[in-house]
Amino acid sequence: MRIAVPAENPSLETRVAATPDTVKRFTALGANVVVQSGAGLSSGILDADYEAAGASIAPDRAATVADADIVLKVRRPDGEELGGLKAGALFVATMDPYGHEDALKAMADAGVCAFAMELMPRITRAQVMDVLSSQANLAGYRAVIDGAGEYGRALPMMMTPAGTVPAAKIFIMGVGVAGLQAIATARRLGAIVTATDVRPATKEQVESLGAKFVAVEDDEFKQAETAGGYAKEMSAAYRAKQAELVASHIAKQDIVITTALIPGRPAPKLITAAMVQSMKPGSVIVDLAVERGGNCELAKAGETVVSDNGVKIVGHLNVPGRLAATASSLYAKNLYAFVETLIDKKEKTLAVNWDDELVKATLLTKDGAIVHPNFQPKA
Repeated sequence: MRIAVPAENPSLETRVAATPDTVKRFTALGANVVVQSGAGLSSGILDADYEAAGASIAPDRAATVADADIVLKVRRPDGEELGGLKAGALFVATMDPYGHEDALKAMADAGVCAFAMELMPRITRAQVMDVLSSQANLAGYRAVIDGAGEYGRALPMMMTPAGTVPAAKIFIMGVGVAGLQAIATARRLGAIVTATDVRPATKEQVESLGAKFVAVEDDEFKQAETAGGYAKEMSAAYRAKQAELVASHIAKQDIVITTALIPGRPAPKLITAAMVQSMKPGSVIVDLAVERGGNCELAKAGETVVSDNGVKIVGHLNVPGRLAATASSLYAKNLYAFVETLIDKKEKTLAVNWDDELVKATLLTKDGAIVHPNFQPKA
């Protein structure tokens, strides 16, 4: 059983799909692990570290994936990366499948069994495999650090002989995993924190972290959460009422962090250009949804924009990758937890149970076809 860990595209990704710790664990399961030379450098992992853990180092991608039974990556493979894979190989990564039908077809045509880690069901046994949570947690932390860095002022209240420095006001929009970590981090740094979300259950979570909850709490709000725990898309009438409340609140904030995403949809626009104009010069907006179009109307992917009135809008791509060492460590453990369920530990061979609910939920392609029900080609 051969497990391959090719390098990521360095212009897009700093994380890596395996660490020396997970290499040791895979080796204990009977796997031969092959890592492409330099794959871990951006995460602070040397080839020698992988070798010490029991991995072999291959000079290039082709040598890494040759005859591999399992390929582990952070990002979905492009057409070139699919070359050289043997038919039936398992390819495990975050696939970003929504809106990328051509990429799914390419993986099906290549004959690989592609697994999308971000489709892992939110059930108890899969918590340790939840890449969305592990990476969003870091993104929420980093968003506060990035916002504080751009703000240029202290966050906590400070009483000094020269006078009192007021605490910064930070507003978190969207209280999922990233939002909750952002709240906790901002509170630890001494800011006055408020937060909003359309899901009623988040109010108690926000308040338990010492922040104040801001939302229009009408009947629609009370039913605004799906069975899977995601936010529902709200009516135009509710969005208008919420926007009015948020607009008056944003004008008083120093840092705003937006995290709102609905799976498979463009990011909802939460901050208009007019709202940005209402903010004080030197204020900062950190948009964590910029890769899906952004929550802020003025955000630009991969850029920090300064508005006419001096508000900075931060649109970093791949925010978890800005903490590459930590992000890789957590992501690699997520992958290991899933992949070990595909291995017969007694026989030390690959033994996929195609009827397992985890496999059914994450499997995109198999036997030359797109098999996931959410991504079937339209007639």
